[in-house]
Amino acid sequence: MKLPSIKKILDLFRVDETEIANILESVRSQLPTTEALLIGKPQAGKSSIVRGLTGVGKEIIGQGFRPHTQYTERYAYPSEELPLLIFTDTVGLGDINKNTEEIITELTTQLDIETKRARILILTVKINDFATDSLKNIATNLRKKYPQIPCLLVVTSLHELYPNLETNHPEYPPNFPEIDRAFTEIKDTFIGLFDLAILIDFTLEEDGFIPVFYGLENLRDSLTELLPSAEAKTIHQLLDETVDSQLGNLYKDVARRYILAFSVMAVTLAAVPLPFATMPVLTALEVTMVGVLGRLYGQTINPSQAGGIISAIAGGFLAQVIGRELIKFIPGFGSVVAASWAGAYTWALGEGACAYFGDIVGGKKPDADKIKQVMKNAFENAKKESKM
Repeated sequence: MKLPSIKKILDLFRVDETEIANILESVRSQLPTTEALLIGKPQAGKSSIVRGLTGVGKEIIGQGFRPHTQYTERYAYPSEELPLLIFTDTVGLGDINKNTEEIITELTTQLDIETKRARILILTVKINDFATDSLKNIATNLRKKYPQIPCLLVVTSLHELYPNLETNHPEYPPNFPEIDRAFTEIKDTFIGLFDLAILIDFTLEEDGFIPVFYGLENLRDSLTELLPSAEAKTIHQLLDETVDSQLGNLYKDVARRYILAFSVMAVTLAAVPLPFATMPVLTALEVTMVGVLGRLYGQTINPSQAGGIISAIAGGFLAQVIGRELIKFIPGFGSVVAASWAGAYTWALGEGACAYFGDIVGGKKPDADKIKQVMKNAFENAKKESKM
């Protein structure tokens, strides 16, 4: 009897691209996603606001913002696939070589696109910047055309007006006459163009100011007041540091649909008596699974990279399971045991991949010890489910 080739076997278990798209679209339609349009000149603290709201590092922010239109860049957090926050940053404000009217036209074109997502304008001004004519022009036009979109005026870089440059952040809110005068003047300049105005000073760790995100709670509360309840709750979860578990549950709910399908495939393959072919096919199947899960988390990886991730997160665990492949040749007993182990390992690998990608989209370095523990727990639970 001629055995089917590995390629033909794999073809039987291809992931339906349409199904992936449909599931993601279904989840996206239910997400409380907020679109935040950041309007401000360069160095006004827009990226710092993104860091404060998401908790990711400045390197991640730099990589995350990508050209969207001629005058805007966009960053979806935690990923384009399943975003909770979408930041659109205006580019070129305050540049005499940029046409302000073109920037306004481009912004209004984007805002004219119908969407179910909540929207908010975040108008960002440095405490000591009073050359804001172009910024006021844009804010005036947007307010006139979109009065229903709330606008939060965020005044930044407070420490630049501290009486003593060596002074650390005082108790919030700051009580310095210099800041009070500047804040009042900025509010008067933009009067009628914003719903709320707040003071913040988001710095880098190396700047030495404590806290790094001075006024973050006030930013959170102001966004909560201006956003619908579902989106406001999401902001609270982000800033209360429960986002990891919230995002983890969100992604895992979708990811487990695929992990289950791949685990069933693994059980089916392992139960078929194909000596010396089963493990290569299972390995290829698992590489495909990790690639699919990577896409779910917004990471585009090729088969070689997926294989590297498997090696990194599985380590000696994989070799341990491969050793049990020999059991499958025990008549009347081995194939059931091997199939159950194959399914349990595939499930554990999927859970480990979710933990790995979850750290990445959260702007963290993957925690090897945590991932190993996730795989161990998932493997044991999967074995119990299969009544081994």
